[in-house]
Amino acid sequence: MISRRDFLQVGMAASALLGTSGFGNWARLSAQQALTQDQLLEFDTFGNVSLIHVTDIHAQLKPVYFREPSVNLGVGANKGAVPHVTGADFRRLYGIEDGTPSHYALSSGDFSALAAQYGRVGGMDRVATVINAIRADRPDALLLDGGDTWHGSYTCLKTQGQDMVNVMNALRPDAMTFHWEFTLGSDRVNEIVEGLPFAALGQNIFDAEWDEPAELFAPYKMFERGGTKIAVIGQAFPYMPIANPGWMFPEYSFGIRDEHMAAVVEEARAAGAEVVVVLSHNGFDVDKKMASVVPGIDVILSGHTHDALPEPVVVGDTIVVASGSHGKFVSRVDLDVRDGRMMGYRHKLIPIFSDVIAADPEMTALIDEQRAPYEAEMAEVIGQNDTTLYRRGNFNGTWDDLICDALLSERDAQIAMSPGVRWGASMIPGQDITREDIFNVTSMTYPNAYRTEMTGEFIKVILEDVADNIFNPDPYYQQGGDMVRIGGMGYQIDINKPQGERISGMTLLSSGEAIDPAKSYTVAGWASVNEGTEGPPIWDVVESHIKKLGTVTAGDHDNVKVVVD
Repeated sequence: MISRRDFLQVGMAASALLGTSGFGNWARLSAQQALTQDQLLEFDTFGNVSLIHVTDIHAQLKPVYFREPSVNLGVGANKGAVPHVTGADFRRLYGIEDGTPSHYALSSGDFSALAAQYGRVGGMDRVATVINAIRADRPDALLLDGGDTWHGSYTCLKTQGQDMVNVMNALRPDAMTFHWEFTLGSDRVNEIVEGLPFAALGQNIFDAEWDEPAELFAPYKMFERGGTKIAVIGQAFPYMPIANPGWMFPEYSFGIRDEHMAAVVEEARAAGAEVVVVLSHNGFDVDKKMASVVPGIDVILSGHTHDALPEPVVVGDTIVVASGSHGKFVSRVDLDVRDGRMMGYRHKLIPIFSDVIAADPEMTALIDEQRAPYEAEMAEVIGQNDTTLYRRGNFNGTWDDLICDALLSERDAQIAMSPGVRWGASMIPGQDITREDIFNVTSMTYPNAYRTEMTGEFIKVILEDVADNIFNPDPYYQQGGDMVRIGGMGYQIDINKPQGERISGMTLLSSGEAIDPAKSYTVAGWASVNEGTEGPPIWDVVESHIKKLGTVTAGDHDNVKVVVD
């Protein structure tokens, strides 16, 4: 008899060859340049359970442009494995033809030209249309939100997340987990969570004082759908107090807590769970490792690293699903559960082409209501754009190049640092840059643009520390994000060297001189996790800089030399 593990592996092979994941269908349609809403939503209903996954929306209520990374390097066992495959290599791996909508949706090449052809992506009123269509086919489908929802836009910042809470409540999710939400501050998070009409989950959200599970966040919730008992376990971002300001949520601690996860899985199974789903904000590589060390997990719905993969990755008996970010995709996963076991799956990564999928009118009205008080301020034109502005990538992004240039100029600094966060909508040449566009890449609750003195030695320590957070061979030591962006300085990085030895060749670009470890340099940056950081908000710094430029034309920033072998 075929084993369950073999069954899943055969299922994955069949998906790749026959399109039973759903990706094959829209990839072929893409080659014909003829997408319709019905084709995007087409799904061969399977089994008895349906999961709908959205994650990392980052408060993007309206359609946006979003460029996938051209550089996403893996290390250790994940070197060369998805999601660390990009560009033409990614398209070859999945059989994607150049110039097609699937090329545009899933990889970075020719982004601006394809964006002009295929339009914007996302929009929560289009997401609502997709979710409603899945529910029409499978009325008891579970809608699960992977977090990074109440953060990342002008209106979300001004309403302390209430705009997204109102919109998500209207979508009626069954559960969510968390990351950037906590940067609203624990008082505000507690206030929102206490009023949520769905489950707020986090098996790894603990009371910091007592080191026991926090009462407000259940570790899991049991659902009965399709005659099957399904346990959904929440996994919040593990490194909150390190990657974000711990002083904003001092009563909580996090961590991976895989031993506690294993205990929760056992508890859920003992309570009758026939399927165990982990709703995760770990990041994809961390989720793969968790799947390999925690037995009994059937599905991990992965978030945090913003990866969009047209096929699940199978790790042992677990399928790991990545659903992208910024409302660009919705994943549907159908499960065949028989005799208390998951025996197979079908999956479809549904791209939200906003010119193809019709907006749900009720959701459009609700979104417009959230935005109405702020429309005039958001719509003010600050400058013009003559380049592709994007953020994703391990080392460089033109949005952060522009932010670093603004810090150098407006804060009169020699060196600038911008955090390597992944969120932020893209722009294409010819667009007006509005205030909303600036907030889409700078909106956070600790925005102060500091100006300080740092020694060359300390700058290297910062770079080495961030590099280890990204390129440590053990995924459990990868704390998320990309490399801190640097302006005014160049350096070389060897990602395969050990901690403390990756960074070399640090050079001050204004003079061409090597950075002196003992010398102090004037450094400007933003998003410091330190309490009491002083300086103007970063959006004011960037706005002032763009107004002076008039038209933004990003140059080729080649100040980082990367050694990968």
